[in-house]
Amino acid sequence: MKHKIQILVLIFFLSPTTAFSCEEWTPQTPFPQGNTLYDIWGSSGMDVFAVGASGTVIRYNGTNWSTMTSNTTNQLNGVWGSSSTNVFAVGAGGKILHFNGTSWSTMSGGTLNTLNGVWGSSSTNIFAVGAGGMILRFNGTNWSTMSGGTLNTLNGVWGSSSTDVFAVGAGGMILRFNGTNWSTMSGGTLNTLYGLWGSSSTNVFAVGAGGMILHCTDLILTFSISGTVSGAVKSEVTMTLS
Repeated sequence: MKHKIQILVLIFFLSPTTAFSCEEWTPQTPFPQGNTLYDIWGSSGMDVFAVGASGTVIRYNGTNWSTMTSNTTNQLNGVWGSSSTNVFAVGAGGKILHFNGTSWSTMSGGTLNTLNGVWGSSSTNIFAVGAGGMILRFNGTNWSTMSGGTLNTLNGVWGSSSTDVFAVGAGGMILRFNGTNWSTMSGGTLNTLYGLWGSSSTNVFAVGAGGMILHCTDLILTFSISGTVSGAVKSEVTMTLS
């Protein structure tokens, strides 16, 4: 009996628990506004920003959502920050907004191309991507244009570090930045990709049209294509990085 008790205790401690997981989605009402929202980012559970149509910016303080004055009517497609007092939003017409903890102000990015996504590794290394293959980089002072070697619209950007950044977009476009240059990667699909996220440089997911899901693993990158595109349930494309 003594041995049986020890085994049960071991199983209890090793088994995963869902006691504190998110198990139910509920609308937060009343809605602070009715415009479509396209992206969300937060520095903590007590400080969350969401952006959307007609220049909408709303903020959550852990209890309630409230509208913020963005001083623009341009659609905002992406939001990211390095802290609660250093938040960036991007959108239509090359619009870039910056929140300093008190108010939002417009920044010059030098483009009128619509921007769809924004991400940074720090407050002095931020990327924004958008229409026409547009890639902008912020160094803490100014935004500058980067060459990605494509005119395809880019919809999402994410990185594991300042020297390992991915961007995805139209026509299955996948770009990777190594700290110096952007290069094209093959994902084995022409489906437009809209978003990506990873836990590390060797575990990255991208999603897109037609239920497309790409998964990048290990240093010899394998993109697992899941879904029902063209009747394919799953296939793999492997490429070796130079």
